[in-house]
Amino acid sequence: MVIQRRFFSLSFLLSITCAGAPMFAQNAQTTPAPQTSKPAASQTTDVEQLVPVPEKPDPLKRRLSDHDKVQQQKDLSKEIKGEYKKWLDEDVRWIITDEELAAFKHLTNDEERDKFEESFWQRRNPNQDSPDNEFMDEHYRRIAFANDHYAAGEPGWKTDRGMMYIKFGKPDSIDSQPSGGEYNRPMDEGGGQTVTYPFEIWHYRYLPGIGDNVDIEFVDACMCNEYRATIDRSEKDALKHTPGMGPTMWEEQGKAKPEDRLNGSLEQLGTGPESNINQSKEFDRLERFTKLMAPPEVKYKDLEAYLVTSKILSGPPFPMLVRADYVKVTDETVLVPITLQIQNKEITFTTKDGVATGSVEIEGRVTSIAGKVIRPIEDKLTKQVPAELLDNMKLQSSLYWNSIPLSPGRYRVDFVIKDVNRPDHIGHRFFSIDVPRYDDDKLDSSSLILADQMYNVPSKDIGQGSFVIGNTHVQPRVSASPAIPVSFNRGQVLNFWMQVYNLGIDDKKKQNDATIEYLITESASNKVVLDMTEATSKPETQSSATKFSQNADQLTLAKSLKLASLQPGKYQLTIKVNDGISKQQIAPSQTFEVD
Repeated sequence: MVIQRRFFSLSFLLSITCAGAPMFAQNAQTTPAPQTSKPAASQTTDVEQLVPVPEKPDPLKRRLSDHDKVQQQKDLSKEIKGEYKKWLDEDVRWIITDEELAAFKHLTNDEERDKFEESFWQRRNPNQDSPDNEFMDEHYRRIAFANDHYAAGEPGWKTDRGMMYIKFGKPDSIDSQPSGGEYNRPMDEGGGQTVTYPFEIWHYRYLPGIGDNVDIEFVDACMCNEYRATIDRSEKDALKHTPGMGPTMWEEQGKAKPEDRLNGSLEQLGTGPESNINQSKEFDRLERFTKLMAPPEVKYKDLEAYLVTSKILSGPPFPMLVRADYVKVTDETVLVPITLQIQNKEITFTTKDGVATGSVEIEGRVTSIAGKVIRPIEDKLTKQVPAELLDNMKLQSSLYWNSIPLSPGRYRVDFVIKDVNRPDHIGHRFFSIDVPRYDDDKLDSSSLILADQMYNVPSKDIGQGSFVIGNTHVQPRVSASPAIPVSFNRGQVLNFWMQVYNLGIDDKKKQNDATIEYLITESASNKVVLDMTEATSKPETQSSATKFSQNADQLTLAKSLKLASLQPGKYQLTIKVNDGISKQQIAPSQTFEVD
């Protein structure tokens, strides 16, 4: 029986209530389908019927206009489904940039999507001439690895550890605490002892676009193998919210209270000896964490064509000077600081609101002799100056510095630079470097660097920032080639820096015994104009700025010399190191000119 929708009056509802269930059942079986017109006056009925309200047409079922049909067809053509949706949501979820994602969503057919995917992988191929795509092969290998090792109630590629592994690959080292337990906080986390949840710290020596010595911390706070990336190092503290448990060092000493941890900062580490340092680095930590969570950038691919092909430069030349130095880190790792010098007059500046701005995009790569890319470099050098001082700035130079850890061996280094405000102004420079091997039983040294600027940095900046080697800011002076000496004028200061490695240590005294002789010789006459000697075993021979450790097998030599007493000409600086324990000698030297 068909029962049509009807509006009923209150009297109808009351009649049903009074009549009872049997009456309702009887009426339901015998009442004919209601009519749409009002009943005649002679017709008797206990129900007051209302004129039905006409139903409005369903907008979803209305007939589409020609314009709507065309628009609907366009929307359907843009819908991403099937293998393309999987590719977007799973395969490249962690590496596709926002710009690429927006472009892909605007494609209207599968042919365009196929071409986009091909271009997507080709942009990331380290070897553009190869039919194989090393990047794509490695990417899918990482996804498989993440699924095998990091699944936690969801596929491994979806987890935070899976995401980081897919984007950045295998860490250089992992500090894994799969069971948590007792934990002695380092001083930069407040000191003291507590108990932690399971956690891991992944360490990368370098990540392109992010920086050196990158640590990523993951915490399994639910004890269910669900490790979450965190910027707050206190998140692994299982006793953080337990009163009286797991105090920091200052809380134990009564110098701080647990509520001090809730100070509104990024981390709830509490007050301690290094609180000020932690606060000063908050912005840097937040910026680095933001970069880690973002897709890896694909930058300056127009410049990469000059690195991977023999593309001819068609615009005006953009010259640069380069310098490479070598500093020992471990037996198998050498730090290679590379310095680029660009004349400011070669940079195109634009002026806005009284400020002149010039920018240079820098792309480079370090390649092994087998052609494998060891280290890509992508960066930008920007100079700003009040417009009225621009002419003076153009008389000076700008330096770009990048410190790269490498294993001993021979490499090729390429750099391409582009003037941002004049895109056809591009320069290309390549050169080879031979990274030395520092054997344990051989007295040796780093590069001898002649520097424009040299000074000790604060403890919080040790090993960080441009031109910083250890605890010293060393800004080298760059010449046109290693065979051409650098130039100073008589009003300047000659700074020089060098490290000495593998000094002998006396078995009984546990001390070194070396003499260091500094010689400056005039090249034309071979006349010695400076001769100064220091001994590691005789503090009285050492200058106030130099205090050698007698128990170390490594020394850092950093000296400054006013050049006013030297006549114009060419000179040679030689540092002779005589090791009284191992009976070995070295004598590195550098030439320079005084104008």
